[in-house]
Amino acid sequence: MNVAIGTPPNPYSAIMDTGSDLLWTQCKPCEECFDQSTPIFDPSKSSTFSKLSCSSELCEALPSSTCQNGCQYMYTYGDYSSTQGILATETFTFGSGSDSNKVSVPKIGFGCGVENEGSGFDQGAGLIGLGRGPLSLVSQLDEPKFSYCLTSIDGSKTSTLLMGSLATRNVVTTPLLKNPSQPSFYYLNLEGISVGSTRLSIKKETFSLSEDGSGGMIIDSGTTISYLEESAFDQVKKAFASQLKLPMDDSGSAGLDLCFKMPRDTTSLDVPKFIFHFKEADLDLPGENYMIGDPKMGLLCLAMGKSSGMSIFGNVQQQNMMVVHDLAKETLSFVPIQCDTL
Repeated sequence: MNVAIGTPPNPYSAIMDTGSDLLWTQCKPCEECFDQSTPIFDPSKSSTFSKLSCSSELCEALPSSTCQNGCQYMYTYGDYSSTQGILATETFTFGSGSDSNKVSVPKIGFGCGVENEGSGFDQGAGLIGLGRGPLSLVSQLDEPKFSYCLTSIDGSKTSTLLMGSLATRNVVTTPLLKNPSQPSFYYLNLEGISVGSTRLSIKKETFSLSEDGSGGMIIDSGTTISYLEESAFDQVKKAFASQLKLPMDDSGSAGLDLCFKMPRDTTSLDVPKFIFHFKEADLDLPGENYMIGDPKMGLLCLAMGKSSGMSIFGNVQQQNMMVVHDLAKETLSFVPIQCDTL
């Protein structure tokens, strides 16, 4: 997403991530920075930059911090990437185009990162965390409702993020769960999966959140494909193998767990239906949200993988759906919509 930081505002693009909280960008003087397309933010050139004290609420909300010339943070992600630097406040400007479409919000807490490493970061110049913890943009704006609509993965139009409520139809809604040991994550209650007309015989507790905080399923805009607990994934794999009358491909060339050999120059194929049975909400996915075809390679692959412990509902599965987070009602809703028409 595009935002601007500071006074005068410096535009930069950041990765929108519902699986973490911290907002951050790379800052001068950089000790270790990755290449980004926009100039690195220079706090000395902004009149509204202000370091946060170690006793501030946001500093105390950090998972890891030290007190040295202000609040020094260290923040790590599930893929072992990390950012560290100084926690500060700044004016953030949202929106694009004319001034009437822009909104400036002062004193947003963010990380000014001088040591940042991770191969997944180079698509942007930092991250906008939309998780449930106090450091996230949602919490800092005190906005209990937000939604996003991800356009097709191979499309060229931009996706939309909306803060606040909106009127919608054809909604399916499921309760959000909280995990005290992972309070930032949005947990869903997944009760089962159907492939084709068959509801798989997955044990009910496979996706449930354990008392010790393990297991469960989160929805995450920052994870590409979905990951299903291994015993459930094995059943999904078997069901596709028996229902999709194509030879399996074991070459591993696509980097995905389940692939089929597709007749070359095929333009359309019937694939088995795929339904996630969330509590009170059956989500019937369109084929392009779970099957990825590459006619040149002659491959058709399931855009999912296996995990042990926590399962993740990734962003390929969320294409062309308005995904509405309502933190006041503790619900998550899916609204099928062509996101590039918004």
